[in-house]
Amino acid sequence: MNDAQQTQIPRCGKDRNPALRRALELYQGIEADHMRVLESSGVSFAPYDEERREARLLMAQLEKKGARIRNGGASVARGHLSRGCLACTGSCVSRTYALSNNCHRDCFFCFNPNQKGFAYYCDNPFPWREQLDELAQGDRPPACVALSGGEPLLYPDEACAFFARARELFPACHLRMYTSGDLLDRELLARLRDAGLDEIRFSVKQDDPDDMQERVLANMEAALGFIPTVMVEMPPIPGTEDQMKELLVRLDHMGVHGINLLEFAYAMWNWPVFESLGLTLRNPPCHVLYDYEYAGALAVQGSEELCLRLMLWACDQGLELGMHYCSLENKHRAQIRTINGRHASIDRRYAFDYGDFFMKAGVVFGPDRTAVRDALKAQGCADFLEDEEADSTSFHPKWLEAASRVRAGDGVCVQPCVSSNVVVEREGGLALRELKLELLSKAPAVQLDDATARADRAAGDVL
Repeated sequence: MNDAQQTQIPRCGKDRNPALRRALELYQGIEADHMRVLESSGVSFAPYDEERREARLLMAQLEKKGARIRNGGASVARGHLSRGCLACTGSCVSRTYALSNNCHRDCFFCFNPNQKGFAYYCDNPFPWREQLDELAQGDRPPACVALSGGEPLLYPDEACAFFARARELFPACHLRMYTSGDLLDRELLARLRDAGLDEIRFSVKQDDPDDMQERVLANMEAALGFIPTVMVEMPPIPGTEDQMKELLVRLDHMGVHGINLLEFAYAMWNWPVFESLGLTLRNPPCHVLYDYEYAGALAVQGSEELCLRLMLWACDQGLELGMHYCSLENKHRAQIRTINGRHASIDRRYAFDYGDFFMKAGVVFGPDRTAVRDALKAQGCADFLEDEEADSTSFHPKWLEAASRVRAGDGVCVQPCVSSNVVVEREGGLALRELKLELLSKAPAVQLDDATARADRAAGDVL
Protein backbone atom coordinates (compact mmCIF):
# COMPACT_ATOMS: atom_id res chain seq x y z
CA MET A 1 0.00 0.00 0.00
CA ASN A 2 1.63 3.26 -1.09
CA ASP A 3 1.37 6.66 0.61
CA ALA A 4 -1.57 7.70 -1.56
CA GLN A 5 -3.52 4.70 -0.33
CA GLN A 6 -3.11 5.41 3.36
CA THR A 7 -5.54 7.33 5.51
CA GLN A 8 -3.86 10.68 5.99
CA ILE A 9 -3.68 11.91 9.60
CA PRO A 10 -3.15 15.68 9.86
CA ARG A 11 0.32 16.54 11.16
CA CYS A 12 -1.04 17.81 14.46
CA GLY A 13 -2.74 14.43 14.90
CA LYS A 14 0.45 12.52 14.22
CA ASP A 15 2.42 14.68 16.65
CA ARG A 16 -0.11 14.86 19.47
CA ASN A 17 -2.05 11.58 19.32
CA PRO A 18 0.13 8.48 18.97
CA ALA A 19 -2.74 6.23 20.13
CA LEU A 20 -4.82 7.38 17.16
CA ARG A 21 -1.88 6.87 14.82
CA ARG A 22 -1.27 3.33 16.09
CA ALA A 23 -4.95 2.39 15.73
CA LEU A 24 -5.23 3.65 12.15
CA GLU A 25 -1.91 2.17 11.12
CA LEU A 26 -2.98 -1.22 12.47
CA TYR A 27 -5.81 -1.37 9.93
CA GLN A 28 -3.68 0.13 7.18
CA GLY A 29 -1.27 -2.74 7.76
CA ILE A 30 -4.04 -5.34 7.64
CA GLU A 31 -5.33 -3.94 4.35
CA ALA A 32 -1.82 -3.78 2.88
CA ASP A 33 -1.16 -7.41 3.84
CA HIS A 34 -4.48 -8.41 2.27
CA MET A 35 -3.56 -6.70 -1.00
CA ARG A 36 -0.14 -8.33 -1.07
CA VAL A 37 -1.70 -11.78 -0.69
CA LEU A 38 -4.18 -11.10 -3.50
CA GLU A 39 -1.52 -9.72 -5.83
CA SER A 40 0.67 -12.77 -5.16
CA SER A 41 -2.03 -14.89 -6.85
CA GLY A 42 -1.23 -13.12 -10.12
CA VAL A 43 -4.26 -10.85 -10.47
CA SER A 44 -3.96 -7.23 -11.60
CA PHE A 45 -5.54 -4.30 -9.80
CA ALA A 46 -6.50 -0.92 -11.21
CA PRO A 47 -4.87 2.20 -9.75
CA TYR A 48 -6.04 2.96 -6.22
CA ASP A 49 -9.30 4.93 -6.23
CA GLU A 50 -11.02 5.24 -2.90
CA GLU A 51 -13.17 8.19 -3.98
CA ARG A 52 -14.93 6.41 -6.92
CA ARG A 53 -15.82 9.83 -8.29
CA GLU A 54 -17.34 8.67 -11.60
CA ALA A 55 -19.64 6.19 -9.86
CA ARG A 56 -20.76 8.82 -7.33
CA LEU A 57 -21.52 11.33 -10.09
CA LEU A 58 -23.50 8.76 -12.07
CA MET A 59 -25.53 7.86 -8.98
CA ALA A 60 -26.27 11.52 -8.35
CA GLN A 61 -27.50 11.92 -11.93
CA LEU A 62 -29.66 8.82 -11.62
CA GLU A 63 -31.15 10.05 -8.36
CA LYS A 64 -32.11 13.33 -10.04
CA LYS A 65 -33.95 11.29 -12.67
CA GLY A 66 -35.95 9.43 -10.03
CA ALA A 67 -33.82 6.34 -9.38
CA ARG A 68 -33.72 5.05 -5.80
CA ILE A 69 -30.27 4.89 -4.24
CA ARG A 70 -30.52 1.98 -1.81
CA ASN A 71 -28.45 0.36 0.92
CA GLY A 72 -25.93 3.15 1.21
CA GLY A 73 -25.33 3.31 -2.55
CA ALA A 74 -24.75 -0.43 -2.99
CA SER A 75 -28.04 -0.81 -4.88
CA VAL A 76 -29.73 1.48 -7.41
CA ALA A 77 -33.28 0.82 -8.64
CA ARG A 78 -35.38 2.33 -11.39
CA GLY A 79 -38.92 1.14 -12.03
CA HIS A 80 -39.86 -2.45 -11.20
CA LEU A 81 -37.84 -4.06 -8.41
CA SER A 82 -38.23 -7.76 -7.71
CA ARG A 83 -39.58 -8.87 -4.34
CA GLY A 84 -36.52 -11.09 -4.16
CA CYS A 85 -34.24 -8.05 -4.37
CA LEU A 86 -36.23 -6.27 -1.67
CA ALA A 87 -35.88 -9.28 0.59
CA CYS A 88 -32.19 -9.88 -0.11
CA THR A 89 -30.91 -7.07 2.10
CA GLY A 90 -34.17 -6.50 3.95
CA SER A 91 -35.19 -7.53 7.43
CA CYS A 92 -37.24 -10.56 6.35
CA VAL A 93 -36.15 -14.13 5.67
CA SER A 94 -34.92 -14.95 2.16
CA ARG A 95 -33.19 -18.20 1.18
CA THR A 96 -31.65 -19.61 -1.99
CA TYR A 97 -31.16 -23.33 -2.66
CA ALA A 98 -29.87 -25.58 -5.43
CA LEU A 99 -30.55 -29.05 -6.76
CA SER A 100 -26.98 -29.61 -7.94
CA ASN A 101 -23.87 -27.71 -9.02
CA ASN A 102 -24.02 -29.35 -12.43
CA CYS A 103 -24.49 -27.11 -15.46
CA HIS A 104 -24.39 -27.67 -19.22
CA ARG A 105 -22.79 -24.24 -19.69
CA ASP A 106 -19.14 -23.33 -19.09
CA CYS A 107 -19.21 -19.62 -18.23
CA PHE A 108 -15.75 -18.24 -17.53
CA PHE A 109 -17.11 -16.01 -14.75
CA CYS A 110 -19.10 -18.71 -12.91
CA PHE A 111 -18.84 -18.45 -9.13
CA ASN A 112 -19.67 -22.07 -8.36
CA PRO A 113 -16.11 -23.48 -8.60
CA ASN A 114 -15.15 -21.05 -5.82
CA GLN A 115 -17.71 -22.49 -3.42
CA LYS A 116 -17.02 -25.01 -0.69
CA GLY A 117 -18.06 -28.51 -1.66
CA PHE A 118 -18.38 -27.63 -5.35
CA ALA A 119 -17.13 -30.98 -6.70
CA TYR A 120 -19.10 -32.97 -4.14
CA TYR A 121 -22.37 -31.34 -5.16
CA CYS A 122 -21.65 -32.01 -8.81
CA ASP A 123 -21.62 -35.73 -8.01
CA ASN A 124 -24.29 -35.60 -5.29
CA PRO A 125 -27.59 -33.71 -5.09
CA PHE A 126 -28.23 -31.04 -2.50
CA PRO A 127 -30.62 -32.19 0.26
CA TRP A 128 -33.20 -29.59 -0.67
CA ARG A 129 -36.15 -31.43 0.86
CA GLU A 130 -34.48 -31.53 4.25
CA GLN A 131 -33.40 -27.90 3.84
CA LEU A 132 -36.94 -26.71 3.12
CA ASP A 133 -38.32 -28.73 6.04
CA GLU A 134 -35.69 -27.22 8.33
CA LEU A 135 -36.61 -23.73 7.12
CA ALA A 136 -40.25 -24.47 7.94
CA GLN A 137 -39.26 -25.20 11.55
CA GLY A 138 -37.87 -21.68 12.00
CA ASP A 139 -39.44 -18.91 14.00
CA ARG A 140 -40.38 -16.85 10.92
CA PRO A 141 -41.65 -18.04 7.55
CA PRO A 142 -39.55 -16.86 4.60
CA ALA A 143 -40.70 -14.00 2.42
CA CYS A 144 -38.76 -15.38 -0.55
CA VAL A 145 -37.32 -18.75 -1.58
CA ALA A 146 -35.18 -19.18 -4.70
CA LEU A 147 -33.82 -22.10 -6.70
CA SER A 148 -30.47 -21.64 -8.38
CA GLY A 149 -27.63 -23.95 -9.35
CA GLY A 150 -25.85 -25.11 -11.41
CA GLU A 151 -28.63 -25.24 -13.92
CA PRO A 152 -31.84 -26.32 -12.16
CA LEU A 153 -33.58 -27.26 -15.42
CA LEU A 154 -31.15 -30.11 -15.98
CA TYR A 155 -33.55 -31.75 -13.50
CA PRO A 156 -36.99 -30.50 -14.56
CA ASP A 157 -38.96 -32.96 -12.43
CA GLU A 158 -36.95 -32.06 -9.34
CA ALA A 159 -37.29 -28.34 -10.07
CA CYS A 160 -41.07 -28.63 -10.26
CA ALA A 161 -41.10 -30.75 -7.10
CA PHE A 162 -39.00 -28.12 -5.32
CA PHE A 163 -41.48 -25.33 -6.06
CA ALA A 164 -44.51 -27.49 -5.28
CA ARG A 165 -43.04 -28.36 -1.88
CA ALA A 166 -42.01 -24.77 -1.18
CA ARG A 167 -45.51 -23.56 -2.05
CA GLU A 168 -47.02 -26.22 0.21
CA LEU A 169 -44.82 -25.20 3.14
CA PHE A 170 -44.93 -21.43 2.55
CA PRO A 171 -48.20 -20.45 0.83
CA ALA A 172 -47.49 -16.70 0.89
CA CYS A 173 -43.83 -16.96 -0.11
CA HIS A 174 -42.43 -15.43 -3.30
CA LEU A 175 -40.78 -18.22 -5.33
CA ARG A 176 -38.19 -17.51 -8.01
CA MET A 177 -35.77 -19.49 -10.18
CA TYR A 178 -32.46 -18.68 -11.88
CA THR A 179 -31.77 -20.34 -15.24
CA SER A 180 -29.74 -19.96 -18.40
CA GLY A 181 -33.10 -20.37 -20.14
CA ASP A 182 -32.12 -22.52 -23.11
CA LEU A 183 -33.64 -25.75 -21.71
CA LEU A 184 -37.15 -24.34 -21.36
CA ASP A 185 -40.18 -25.15 -23.46
CA ARG A 186 -43.85 -24.29 -23.13
CA GLU A 187 -44.76 -27.58 -21.45
CA LEU A 188 -42.12 -27.06 -18.75
CA LEU A 189 -43.18 -23.44 -18.28
CA ALA A 190 -46.74 -24.61 -17.63
CA ARG A 191 -45.50 -27.17 -15.11
CA LEU A 192 -43.43 -24.55 -13.29
CA ARG A 193 -46.40 -22.16 -13.22
CA ASP A 194 -48.66 -24.88 -11.79
CA ALA A 195 -46.00 -25.69 -9.16
CA GLY A 196 -46.22 -22.11 -7.90
CA LEU A 197 -43.29 -20.30 -9.53
CA ASP A 198 -43.72 -16.51 -9.22
CA GLU A 199 -40.59 -15.25 -10.94
CA ILE A 200 -38.05 -16.56 -13.42
CA ARG A 201 -34.66 -14.92 -13.97
CA PHE A 202 -32.86 -15.58 -17.24
CA SER A 203 -29.11 -15.21 -17.62
CA VAL A 204 -28.12 -13.73 -20.98
CA LYS A 205 -24.52 -14.59 -21.85
CA GLN A 206 -22.80 -11.87 -23.84
CA ASP A 207 -20.35 -14.30 -25.42
CA ASP A 208 -23.04 -16.76 -26.61
CA PRO A 209 -23.37 -17.34 -30.36
CA ASP A 210 -26.26 -15.45 -31.95
CA ASP A 211 -28.42 -18.57 -32.35
CA MET A 212 -28.02 -19.43 -28.67
CA GLN A 213 -28.97 -15.92 -27.59
CA GLU A 214 -32.01 -15.99 -29.87
CA ARG A 215 -33.14 -19.29 -28.33
CA VAL A 216 -32.91 -17.81 -24.83
CA LEU A 217 -34.76 -14.65 -25.87
CA ALA A 218 -37.50 -16.70 -27.54
CA ASN A 219 -37.95 -18.76 -24.37
CA MET A 220 -38.03 -15.55 -22.37
CA GLU A 221 -40.82 -14.22 -24.54
CA ALA A 222 -42.72 -17.50 -24.11
CA ALA A 223 -42.29 -17.29 -20.34
CA LEU A 224 -44.19 -14.00 -20.30
CA GLY A 225 -47.32 -16.00 -21.07
CA PHE A 226 -46.87 -18.34 -18.10
CA ILE A 227 -44.87 -16.84 -15.22
CA PRO A 228 -46.06 -13.68 -13.42
CA THR A 229 -42.65 -11.98 -13.37
CA VAL A 230 -39.95 -12.46 -16.01
CA MET A 231 -36.54 -10.96 -15.35
CA VAL A 232 -33.01 -10.95 -16.73
CA GLU A 233 -30.05 -11.10 -14.36
CA MET A 234 -26.53 -10.74 -15.74
CA PRO A 235 -23.19 -9.01 -15.20
CA PRO A 236 -22.38 -6.59 -18.04
CA ILE A 237 -18.74 -7.01 -19.04
CA PRO A 238 -16.69 -3.82 -19.51
CA GLY A 239 -16.28 -3.16 -23.22
CA THR A 240 -19.78 -4.39 -24.17
CA GLU A 241 -21.74 -1.18 -23.70
CA ASP A 242 -23.17 -1.04 -27.25
CA GLN A 243 -24.18 -4.70 -27.10
CA MET A 244 -25.90 -4.11 -23.77
CA LYS A 245 -27.85 -1.13 -25.12
CA GLU A 246 -29.20 -3.29 -27.94
CA LEU A 247 -30.25 -5.94 -25.44
CA LEU A 248 -32.00 -3.40 -23.20
CA VAL A 249 -34.05 -2.10 -26.13
CA ARG A 250 -34.96 -5.67 -27.11
CA LEU A 251 -36.04 -6.57 -23.58
CA ASP A 252 -38.08 -3.38 -23.30
CA HIS A 253 -39.93 -4.11 -26.55
CA MET A 254 -40.63 -7.69 -25.41
CA GLY A 255 -42.24 -6.47 -22.20
CA VAL A 256 -39.77 -8.12 -19.83
CA HIS A 257 -40.43 -6.78 -16.33
CA GLY A 258 -36.88 -5.90 -15.39
CA ILE A 259 -33.17 -6.57 -15.47
CA ASN A 260 -30.73 -6.95 -12.60
CA LEU A 261 -27.36 -5.59 -13.66
CA LEU A 262 -24.81 -7.35 -11.49
CA GLU A 263 -21.39 -5.94 -10.83
CA PHE A 264 -18.98 -8.17 -12.75
CA ALA A 265 -16.71 -10.11 -10.42
CA TYR A 266 -13.75 -12.48 -10.49
CA ALA A 267 -14.21 -15.72 -8.55
CA MET A 268 -10.55 -16.62 -7.97
CA TRP A 269 -10.15 -19.56 -10.33
CA ASN A 270 -9.30 -18.56 -13.93
CA TRP A 271 -7.56 -15.19 -14.02
CA PRO A 272 -5.91 -15.70 -17.49
CA VAL A 273 -9.33 -15.39 -19.16
CA PHE A 274 -10.02 -12.07 -17.43
CA GLU A 275 -6.50 -10.87 -18.26
CA SER A 276 -6.96 -11.78 -21.94
CA LEU A 277 -9.94 -9.41 -22.01
CA GLY A 278 -7.83 -6.57 -20.63
CA LEU A 279 -9.70 -6.54 -17.33
CA THR A 280 -8.34 -5.40 -13.97
CA LEU A 281 -9.81 -5.51 -10.48
CA ARG A 282 -11.14 -2.69 -8.35
CA ASN A 283 -8.70 -1.16 -5.91
CA PRO A 284 -9.48 -1.17 -3.01
CA PRO A 285 -11.51 -4.37 -3.44
CA CYS A 286 -14.09 -3.48 -0.76
CA HIS A 287 -14.66 -0.92 1.95
CA VAL A 288 -14.57 -3.29 4.93
CA LEU A 289 -12.45 -6.46 4.87
CA TYR A 290 -14.29 -9.57 6.05
CA ASP A 291 -14.67 -13.25 5.22
CA TYR A 292 -17.65 -12.73 2.92
CA GLU A 293 -19.44 -15.90 1.84
CA TYR A 294 -20.56 -14.76 -1.60
CA ALA A 295 -18.34 -16.63 -4.05
CA GLY A 296 -17.78 -13.73 -6.45
CA ALA A 297 -14.73 -12.57 -4.61
CA LEU A 298 -13.38 -9.43 -6.33
CA ALA A 299 -15.15 -6.70 -8.31
CA VAL A 300 -13.91 -5.95 -11.83
CA GLN A 301 -12.82 -2.37 -12.42
CA GLY A 302 -15.29 -0.36 -14.49
CA SER A 303 -18.23 -2.74 -14.19
CA GLU A 304 -20.11 -0.56 -11.69
CA GLU A 305 -19.69 2.52 -13.85
CA LEU A 306 -20.89 0.58 -16.91
CA CYS A 307 -24.05 -0.56 -15.10
CA LEU A 308 -24.81 2.97 -13.94
CA ARG A 309 -24.20 4.45 -17.41
CA LEU A 310 -26.60 1.88 -18.88
CA MET A 311 -29.27 2.85 -16.36
CA LEU A 312 -28.78 6.53 -17.12
CA TRP A 313 -28.95 5.86 -20.87
CA ALA A 314 -32.18 3.85 -20.40
CA CYS A 315 -33.68 6.79 -18.51
CA ASP A 316 -32.78 9.17 -21.32
CA GLN A 317 -34.21 6.76 -23.91
CA GLY A 318 -37.49 6.45 -22.02
CA LEU A 319 -37.30 2.68 -21.64
CA GLU A 320 -39.99 1.27 -19.35
CA LEU A 321 -37.90 -1.77 -18.42
CA GLY A 322 -37.29 -1.98 -14.69
CA MET A 323 -33.60 -1.80 -13.86
CA HIS A 324 -31.64 -2.64 -10.74
CA TYR A 325 -27.90 -2.30 -10.22
CA CYS A 326 -26.76 -4.86 -7.65
CA SER A 327 -23.15 -4.35 -6.60
CA LEU A 328 -20.89 -6.96 -5.09
CA GLU A 329 -21.01 -4.82 -1.95
CA ASN A 330 -24.80 -5.21 -1.93
CA LYS A 331 -24.45 -8.99 -1.80
CA HIS A 332 -21.88 -8.71 0.98
CA ARG A 333 -24.26 -6.53 2.96
CA ALA A 334 -26.97 -9.17 2.79
CA GLN A 335 -24.65 -11.45 4.79
CA ILE A 336 -23.77 -8.73 7.30
CA ARG A 337 -27.41 -7.80 7.87
CA THR A 338 -28.29 -11.43 8.51
CA ILE A 339 -25.55 -11.64 11.16
CA ASN A 340 -25.89 -8.26 12.84
CA GLY A 341 -29.61 -7.68 12.42
CA ARG A 342 -30.46 -10.43 14.90
CA HIS A 343 -28.29 -8.84 17.59
CA ALA A 344 -28.63 -5.11 16.91
CA SER A 345 -29.07 -4.36 20.63
CA ILE A 346 -25.98 -6.28 21.76
CA ASP A 347 -24.34 -3.16 23.24
CA ARG A 348 -26.03 0.20 23.84
CA ARG A 349 -22.83 2.03 22.88
CA TYR A 350 -23.07 0.60 19.35
CA ALA A 351 -25.72 1.10 16.68
CA PHE A 352 -26.90 -0.93 13.71
CA ASP A 353 -26.01 1.08 10.60
CA TYR A 354 -28.81 0.80 8.04
CA GLY A 355 -26.37 1.93 5.35
CA ASP A 356 -24.01 -1.05 5.37
CA PHE A 357 -25.44 -3.13 8.28
CA PHE A 358 -22.28 -3.12 10.38
CA MET A 359 -22.47 -2.30 14.08
CA LYS A 360 -20.96 1.17 14.49
CA ALA A 361 -19.49 3.18 17.34
CA GLY A 362 -17.73 6.51 17.63
CA VAL A 363 -14.19 6.33 19.04
CA VAL A 364 -11.64 8.89 20.24
CA PHE A 365 -8.07 8.29 21.36
CA GLY A 366 -5.40 9.65 23.66
CA PRO A 367 -5.64 13.36 24.53
CA ASP A 368 -9.09 13.62 22.88
CA ARG A 369 -10.75 11.28 25.37
CA THR A 370 -11.28 13.58 28.36
CA ALA A 371 -12.55 16.53 26.33
CA VAL A 372 -15.03 14.38 24.39
CA ARG A 373 -16.30 12.60 27.52
CA ASP A 374 -16.88 15.92 29.29
CA ALA A 375 -18.57 17.53 26.29
CA LEU A 376 -20.85 14.58 25.54
CA LYS A 377 -21.80 14.10 29.19
CA ALA A 378 -22.87 17.75 29.29
CA GLN A 379 -25.16 17.03 26.33
CA GLY A 380 -26.70 13.91 27.87
CA CYS A 381 -24.48 11.02 26.78
CA ALA A 382 -24.06 8.63 29.71
CA ASP A 383 -22.62 5.48 28.13
CA PHE A 384 -18.94 5.13 27.28
CA LEU A 385 -16.71 2.13 26.67
CA GLU A 386 -13.21 2.69 28.01
CA ASP A 387 -10.24 0.71 26.72
CA GLU A 388 -7.13 1.71 28.63
CA GLU A 389 -4.87 -0.64 26.67
CA ALA A 390 -5.82 1.03 23.37
CA ASP A 391 -6.12 4.44 25.10
CA SER A 392 -9.60 4.84 23.58
CA THR A 393 -13.15 5.83 24.50
CA SER A 394 -16.12 4.57 22.45
CA PHE A 395 -19.70 5.89 22.37
CA HIS A 396 -22.94 5.64 20.41
CA PRO A 397 -22.49 7.03 16.86
CA LYS A 398 -25.39 9.46 17.25
CA TRP A 399 -22.89 11.59 19.22
CA LEU A 400 -20.27 11.68 16.45
CA GLU A 401 -21.27 15.08 15.08
CA ALA A 402 -21.15 16.61 18.55
CA ALA A 403 -17.78 14.99 19.19
CA SER A 404 -16.37 16.44 15.97
CA ARG A 405 -17.00 19.98 17.30
CA VAL A 406 -15.06 19.43 20.52
CA ARG A 407 -11.64 20.96 21.11
CA ALA A 408 -9.13 19.14 23.29
CA GLY A 409 -7.26 20.78 26.15
CA ASP A 410 -4.54 21.98 23.79
CA GLY A 411 -7.13 23.80 21.67
CA VAL A 412 -6.88 21.38 18.72
CA CYS A 413 -10.08 19.91 17.26
CA VAL A 414 -10.44 16.27 18.25
CA GLN A 415 -10.40 13.57 15.56
CA PRO A 416 -13.30 11.14 16.09
CA CYS A 417 -13.21 7.79 14.33
CA VAL A 418 -15.91 5.36 13.22
CA SER A 419 -15.54 1.72 14.25
CA SER A 420 -17.21 -0.98 12.08
CA ASN A 421 -17.99 -4.28 13.78
CA VAL A 422 -19.64 -7.66 13.26
CA VAL A 423 -21.25 -9.88 15.89
CA VAL A 424 -19.32 -13.11 16.55
CA GLU A 425 -19.76 -16.09 18.83
CA ARG A 426 -17.01 -16.52 21.38
CA GLU A 427 -16.59 -18.59 24.48
CA GLY A 428 -18.93 -17.08 26.99
CA GLY A 429 -21.42 -15.69 24.47
CA LEU A 430 -21.72 -13.08 21.74
CA ALA A 431 -19.17 -10.34 21.20
CA LEU A 432 -18.34 -7.57 18.75
CA ARG A 433 -15.34 -7.95 16.47
CA GLU A 434 -13.91 -4.72 15.09
CA LEU A 435 -13.16 -4.93 11.35
CA LYS A 436 -12.28 -1.37 10.41
CA LEU A 437 -11.43 1.95 11.99
CA GLU A 438 -11.49 5.16 9.98
CA LEU A 439 -11.50 8.87 10.62
CA LEU A 440 -14.98 10.38 10.72
CA SER A 441 -13.95 12.73 7.92
CA LYS A 442 -13.26 9.72 5.66
CA ALA A 443 -16.09 7.40 6.71
CA PRO A 444 -19.52 7.10 5.08
CA ALA A 445 -22.29 8.66 7.15
CA VAL A 446 -23.84 6.31 9.69
CA GLN A 447 -27.55 5.74 8.94
CA LEU A 448 -29.49 5.20 12.16
CA ASP A 449 -32.87 4.71 10.49
CA ASP A 450 -33.96 2.58 7.54
CA ALA A 451 -34.14 5.21 4.81
CA THR A 452 -34.01 2.49 2.13
CA ALA A 453 -37.15 0.83 3.48
CA ARG A 454 -38.96 4.19 3.51
CA ALA A 455 -37.93 4.89 -0.08
CA ASP A 456 -39.00 1.40 -1.18
CA ARG A 457 -42.42 1.87 0.42
CA ALA A 458 -42.79 5.29 -1.17
CA ALA A 459 -42.02 3.72 -4.56
CA GLY A 460 -44.63 1.00 -3.95
CA ASP A 461 -42.00 -1.71 -3.49
CA VAL A 462 -43.25 -3.72 -0.51
CA LEU A 463 -43.06 -7.37 0.51
